[in-house]
Amino acid sequence: MSSSRQAEHARPRRLLPSSLRGKLIAQVIALLALVCLVVGLVTEIALRSFLYHQLDDRLVAASERGTRQPPPGAWNGAPNQPPPDSLRVPGQGIGTLAVAVFPDGAVRDGILRGGGSGNPFPSDPVPAEQLRTLLALPADGKRRSVDLGDLGDYRVVSVRAQDGALLITGLPLAEVTDTLWRLGFIFGGVALGGLLIAGGLGAITIRRTMRPLDRLAETASKVSQLQLDRGEVALSIRVQPVDTDTRTEVGKVGAAFNQMLGHVGAALTARQASESRVRQFVADASHELRTPLAAIRGYAELARRSGDAVPPDIAFALGRVESESARMTTLVEDLLLLARLDSGRHRVYEPVDFSRIVADAVSDATVAGPDHRWQLDVPAEPITVVGDADQLHQVVLNLLNNARTHTPPGTVVTTRLSTADTEVVLRVTDNGPGIAPEVLPTVFERFVRGDTSRSRAAGSTGLGLAIVAAVVAAHRGRAGVESRPGHTEFTVRFPR
Repeated sequence: MSSSRQAEHARPRRLLPSSLRGKLIAQVIALLALVCLVVGLVTEIALRSFLYHQLDDRLVAASERGTRQPPPGAWNGAPNQPPPDSLRVPGQGIGTLAVAVFPDGAVRDGILRGGGSGNPFPSDPVPAEQLRTLLALPADGKRRSVDLGDLGDYRVVSVRAQDGALLITGLPLAEVTDTLWRLGFIFGGVALGGLLIAGGLGAITIRRTMRPLDRLAETASKVSQLQLDRGEVALSIRVQPVDTDTRTEVGKVGAAFNQMLGHVGAALTARQASESRVRQFVADASHELRTPLAAIRGYAELARRSGDAVPPDIAFALGRVESESARMTTLVEDLLLLARLDSGRHRVYEPVDFSRIVADAVSDATVAGPDHRWQLDVPAEPITVVGDADQLHQVVLNLLNNARTHTPPGTVVTTRLSTADTEVVLRVTDNGPGIAPEVLPTVFERFVRGDTSRSRAAGSTGLGLAIVAAVVAAHRGRAGVESRPGHTEFTVRFPR
């Protein structure tokens, strides 16, 4: 697995959106949800306080009705007569709980249920456990909420009657609780629907508001796709006038971006003009130097081969003049070729038998470097590419010369020619010491030489691989290199 994939897997997944549009929508929804939550809580608290206050008023009224004196003859304290029951007081509501503890210790309790025709005040007894809970309450007249287990929650008050009896009255909290829950569900549903609608409308609004940013990003993307590193660049892309209104934030960015593009375009134009002048100078100088160099080389050969006796030191000097003039001629020819390629003045391309060119180049390299082991691997069927035969031959020859120049004797240099899909692939591989890591990224640049640890017995101008890259680019191909100690491979790909 590559390091990029490992980093992708190692990177934690983000739960929140990463785009500005997504963040704005999420923040709007979160803010609305917070507002709805606060409004819901305040409403629930206010309604709960109101309902409790209303229930307390009813509870006080029910307690007062239960503590009234019974009618004459209803109870005179005789043992054979039952004590008064607050549940029998007219006006008490269904579910009312009453517990009466009389001065003689008698306890009367019950929970009022729905009545029938025969019994207008039917009641159920209070369970013993809940009864003990109620009897433990202080008779201070304060309203309390009490959990009575299976009976549910009650709002109760405990008071003393005029005759000294203890009367505990309670009203159920079920209606209050149901009302609060019902309101919570209704408000929650309305809030959820409102959030969905607000989120949808917010997304539409934010999308429309951010369209200028999208157009600005599209313009920046178009500029980023331009090849600005070399050649003449027509930087005519600009932000639309509608997005350059300096009264808005996006307009300020658009105007600044247009100004930056103008400066970049001016810099590119100046750079192109300077490069054109340099290329023209190199081409003119190279062309003008060819004639005097040829004359120097010719006169040196003539003087060295003359019949007159030439002293040894003079013969050596003439040989050096001839050798250096030949080397300078090669350098001038390389510079002239690069100048022509940079200016776009290419030769007429035609179908070329690339297999024959590779075989001839390997044959020439075998003669030039007998100390190396040269291997050739080409398919039986000829491989044809469209291009300039002389320039293609120079590409192969420069790659082989590079391997011969920068590797020690005995190095195995293998040249392979193959096809892959719609490409013709040429690979030149050697088992030499490799290219230094700090030099590897710049090997195709001009006047870049290999590390001193790579033998350069024949010398190097630093233009061979630059010519390879320029010719390959002129043929719409690609050139690359991979190197490590014991293995260096140059790869050139041409369209078939």
